[in-house]
Formats: sequence, structure tokens, C-alpha cells
Amino acid sequence: MSDLLKLALTHPLEFRTLCRYKIWYEPKRDITHPEEHDTTGFDRQSMRTCWDFLDATSRSFAPVIKELDSVLARVICIFYLVLRALDTIEDDMTIPLSIKEPLLRSFHQKIREPGWNFAGSGPEEKDRNLLVKFHSVIDEFMLLDNDCKSVISDITMKMGNGMADYCAAAENPQHPGVETIQDFDLYCHFVAGLVGEGLSGLFAATKLEKPFIADQLELSNSMGLFLQKTNILRDYREDVDLGREFWPMSLVKQHGFNSRAELKEPANQQRALWVISSMVLDALRHAPDVLDYLTLIKNQSIFNFAAIPQVHAIATLETCFMNPDLLHKNVKIRKAAAVEILMTVRNPRDVAEQFVAFSRKMHAKLSPADPNFIKLSIAMSRVEQWAERRFPSLLDFEQGQVHFKKWDKRYITFAEFDKRVTDRETEEKRAHLIPGRTSFDDDPNEKIPWRFVFLIMGCCLTLFLVVAVFVWFFVLWLSNIGKRFE
Repeated sequence: MSDLLKLALTHPLEFRTLCRYKIWYEPKRDITHPEEHDTTGFDRQSMRTCWDFLDATSRSFAPVIKELDSVLARVICIFYLVLRALDTIEDDMTIPLSIKEPLLRSFHQKIREPGWNFAGSGPEEKDRNLLVKFHSVIDEFMLLDNDCKSVISDITMKMGNGMADYCAAAENPQHPGVETIQDFDLYCHFVAGLVGEGLSGLFAATKLEKPFIADQLELSNSMGLFLQKTNILRDYREDVDLGREFWPMSLVKQHGFNSRAELKEPANQQRALWVISSMVLDALRHAPDVLDYLTLIKNQSIFNFAAIPQVHAIATLETCFMNPDLLHKNVKIRKAAAVEILMTVRNPRDVAEQFVAFSRKMHAKLSPADPNFIKLSIAMSRVEQWAERRFPSLLDFEQGQVHFKKWDKRYITFAEFDKRVTDRETEEKRAHLIPGRTSFDDDPNEKIPWRFVFLIMGCCLTLFLVVAVFVWFFVLWLSNIGKRFE
């Protein structure tokens, strides 16, 4: 209660957002309702245990997973828990490599062994209980459709082998670890890009999306990399303190550091901020692919599931950017901001607007002294270009109607230009109706067409002269004839 009172006094707008969420926001689906049991499996004890594990291991993913349509909610829940368990084994520094490596490589087989559990995690591991009671996840995995099981098993095998390779390399003192951006991309592919590919495969396997979505491997990979790189950036201090180092050494050395741990020293803060900007720059290069992928999603529940975490990621990047607190603690977006995203993001245009808004906030923090100043400006402008090309900010969308924002200066300029063009076209038509008019310099409002009058007068004068000459010659001819008769 005291926290809410403090929030109301210090951040009244955020307090209002939380109140609005509590009062008005209703989940699109209640997985506990008896009518939903056929697809959510909530009537089975093993599945109820899985839903509890989902709530315990993911604060941000759980709400959107539960709102997925049909059987997909249950499928994604199992997929998430399998990969969460795999990731828990990989992150646990108390498990010796002799146990960890073979376990990671064979984990795709363990999920098909009823009753299998793992109690070898360290006592401080926060998700240890998931592995201790992993048999519930296995029981539910075995009830899935064969296509879904095939996708989950295949992704688990690839991810487990990739993690095992990195764990083995990390034990070798001669191995540099994540040295280059390419190494970083490969690591993030194994731990997150494959998740994106697996989700696309499950969207297609459950028939809620068209089959072609499973073939969008590059875009799916970028979806995972954008989230993972953001998480790695945010978790710098926690990872360094636990001996986990994921930031590419090439970026660290580029700014004069010999180790990642040196960034947290107060004397190195300014240069450390340049390293953070390099990490943000690397993450932002995946933003256009993320936006492209989301335009392919047609099912509303799947769109919410895919889009909301991505908007959380761009919001987290903005919070981390040029923020020295990142070097000393985990930095997260405020709860009210997360709630606002949950309630407002419903279509690709909403996502594009959020990406543009957070990109502009980051751009406002840019310093010309930053070595990445130009590259970051370009990366942020690409986000804005993507949004402007597909959803022009000059247009307004209300109740299915599209119209111009008449208060926008661009519209005013366009309207003035359009008026000039219309006046010119009108004048051109007048020129065709009035013989002799060949330019648009005349006053279109003139009442007497002087050029026409002068034209008629000229014609009359010419005709008069021709007749006069003819008469003169005729008179001369007659006089000559008269002389002959004399």
C-alpha cells in the first residue's frame, strides 16, 4: 500500500495507468474456465503445474502466452518451459562441465523420457524447482501433436548443441569466447534466434498462421536476436558478477578496455557509456526485420504475443542507452510503462509508432562526442523511415476511416500546392476556350477579353485593306478599258 501511495505522489500519471489497467483491462482468455480445458489442459494436474511454472519463471511472457488462441497457448507454454529448463542448465555456473555438456547435448532426448528430473542445479538457482519437477513438463509434452513435438524437439537439439559448444569453449583458457560481432550473433542465434524459428514453426503447425511463416528464418532469427541482445545489455552487472561474459570483446577493446569487468569502475564511466552505445547500435540493426515480421502476422493473439515483448525491448534499450546505472544494477522499464504497452499495442502501426517514439528519445540523448554518433543516427532514422513509408504520419486513422491531419504543416503546404495546381489547370482550360491565349499571365478574372477584341479588329482591318486594294485595281482596270474605247 505504501508503494502505491508513493507512486501516486511521485508519478501520478503512472499511478493512473496502473489504476486504469486494474479497473478496465480484461484478459482475452481465462485458461481456468471449464470451457477452455480442452485446449488449455487446466483440468490436468501436470498442466496446472506447468502453468504455475510459467507464472514463476516469466513475468512478462506469461500474460500474453495465456491469451493465445486455441491449443497454441498450451503448446507455447510447454515450449517455453523446455527452453527455460535448458537455459537454466546452461547458465548455472555450479554445474561442472563434465555433467553440463552431455546434458545439454542430450536434452532433446530427455524431454521424451517420462519421469525424468534433474536435481543437480545449485541451491541459489532461481529456476531450480522447474528442473526438479520437470516430469510434469515431459508428461504434457508427450500429449502434444506430432508436428508440434517435432518442432520443439528439433529446436531443443540445435539449441542444446550450440550451448554445449559455447560452454566447452568457455572452459578453454585459450578460447577468446565472444570476441567479435559475428560470435555474438552466433551465440544469440543459438539461445534466442532458434526460439524465433521454433515459434514460427509452431504458429504454422497449429494452423493459426499460414505455412509460409515457418519459412521466414531470417526474420524469425532477428526477432530472437533483438530480444536477447537487449537482455544481455540490461543484465551486464549481474552477468559480470557471476562470471558470465557475453558482450563482444571487439566492442570492449575498441574503447580502450582489456576486460568487460573494467566497465563498472567509476573512473571508466564515460568510455563505458560509449561501449553501451555500441551495444545499442548492434541491437538496433535488427529493428527493421522485427517490424517486417510483425506485418506478416494475421492472428490477433499471435500478434500480441510477438509484438509486446519487442516493444518492451525497444523501451528497455531506450532506458539503458547512455545510462550509467546499467553498470551497477539491472535496469528495467517502469511497471506502468510495461502495462501501457500491454494495453495499447494491437497492430503493426501501433508497434511502429512505439519504435519511432523510443528511437526519438534515444536520439535526444545522443552526444556528438559519441564515436557512434553518425551510425546511431542512421540506425534510428531507418526505424523512422520504415514507419513513415508504411504508415505515413500525415494520415490519421479513426474508426476505419483514413484522412489527412489538417493541422499538420505538411498538409497545409500540400493543400496550398494543390490549390496552385488546380488554379493552373483551370487557367489552362480557359486558354483553350479563348483563341489566342497562349500564356497564363492574364488576369483570369478580367471581364473584357482584350486580346480577342484586338484580334477581331486586326482581322477587320486586314479585310478592309484587301478590299480597298481590290477596288483600286478594279477602278484602274475600268479606266484603262474606257481609254481604249475613246
